Amino acid sequence: MPRQSVFDMKVSKAYPLLVAKAERKGRTKAEVDEVTAWLTGYDMEKTDLDVSYRDFFDNAPGYNPRAELITGKVCGVQVETIEDPLMKQIRQLDKLVDELARGKPMERILR
Repeated sequence: MPRQSVFDMKVSKAYPLLVAKAERKGRTKAEVDEVTAWLTGYDMEKTDLDVSYRDFFDNAPGYNPRAELITGKVCGVQVETIEDPLMKQIRQLDKLVDELARGKPMERILR
């Protein structure tokens, strides 16, 4: 079976993994929804998650211009040095959820 690109992965498959990561560390789905809304402009309670990551980010209602302030490593990759815009957006979301899971206060996560 060919390997699926993360760009083509359904958000409905990946998002529960982000929520589980936060919940394992005592955070909530509502907090994951809040950081996702801050980054993308989506209301996660009303958003169709049965779309690819590519479509999810391409159609984001209001990608936050302050996302450029998201720095640090995710999976050993420095977020701010990622050249592919879509991969950078995916990693920015990962980084926000990582910060949430590490117990960082919401006001610092939302820059």
